[in-house]
Amino acid sequence: MRLSAIGDVSHVVPVVHAIRKHMPHADITWIIGKLEARLLAGLPGVEFIVFDKKGGWKAIRQLRHDLKGRKFDVLLHMQVAARANLISRLVKAPLRIGWDKPRWRDLHQWFINKSVRSVPRQHQVDAFLEFARALDVPTGPPVWNLPVSGQDMAWAGQVLDNDGKPILMISPCSSHQLRNWQAAHYAEVADCAISEFNMHVVLTGGPSDLEVSTGREIESAMQHRAQNLIGKDTIKQSVALLKKATLVISPDSGPAHLASAVGTPVIGLYAATPSQRSGPYNSLELCVDKYTEVARKFRQKEPEDLRWGQRIEYPGVMDLIETGEVLEKLKGFMSAR
Repeated sequence: MRLSAIGDVSHVVPVVHAIRKHMPHADITWIIGKLEARLLAGLPGVEFIVFDKKGGWKAIRQLRHDLKGRKFDVLLHMQVAARANLISRLVKAPLRIGWDKPRWRDLHQWFINKSVRSVPRQHQVDAFLEFARALDVPTGPPVWNLPVSGQDMAWAGQVLDNDGKPILMISPCSSHQLRNWQAAHYAEVADCAISEFNMHVVLTGGPSDLEVSTGREIESAMQHRAQNLIGKDTIKQSVALLKKATLVISPDSGPAHLASAVGTPVIGLYAATPSQRSGPYNSLELCVDKYTEVARKFRQKEPEDLRWGQRIEYPGVMDLIETGEVLEKLKGFMSAR
């Protein structure tokens, strides 16, 4: 069970692949959120039971109906939030594996009978893989193979008017607004990518008011033209777009993790959270990470004195990321390429 969010469910996919490789005949059922189910539809060998997180008691009754009379050998309880803990009681399984003590929240320990191994300062991808290891499943380098249809890839190829230019895709918004960089900074980076590297800049994101308005702000602040696809794709099409990109720039967000999962390099913008824990797994060296500076300025502590991965979400945190630092990462990437 992992209901959300986009980045976290993408971290679970390597666990599924590891289990399927080691136990090819295992039946795997995943209780998951609605948007996340649409993202992973087509993942081979997995039955999805969708839980509507906004559905209240009606959603709980539906989940109880979906699980009625069913028994499982193991529950991998991968979420510590109170709601997930409570609905985990609907799953009948003698072995209930959950998180280790340092990550317990909302009485998580009451809903499990075995914890994963506690490894200090792990990236979240590796932390989720501890659930496979708790089943004595061997784990190598994480594998994603996210399901993306040929139709969605064709759509992405048709909609991108890049004329063969390398594509810089900017996904500017996290669901946590205090993790977001200023539109003017994105615009400066986008203009540099166009003028110095002849890149085609594409703005991507969901249809929320914040994302749409941020996209317009970036366009207004730019001297050159960007292609704005914010709110114009489905979740599956967004993965196809990320796969077509040469490079992605994003704060700590679902799209950053999806881009990494499909093999696209990501310049991750990290200040409120540490990239070594929650950065794009395959692009940690490209991240601009100001978490140490943020911890000292806003919490008067060194990062090692804080709980691993503790969020420091205050107004102004992301302003510590300077445009020049991001441009340096962009120039280094393009020069190496």
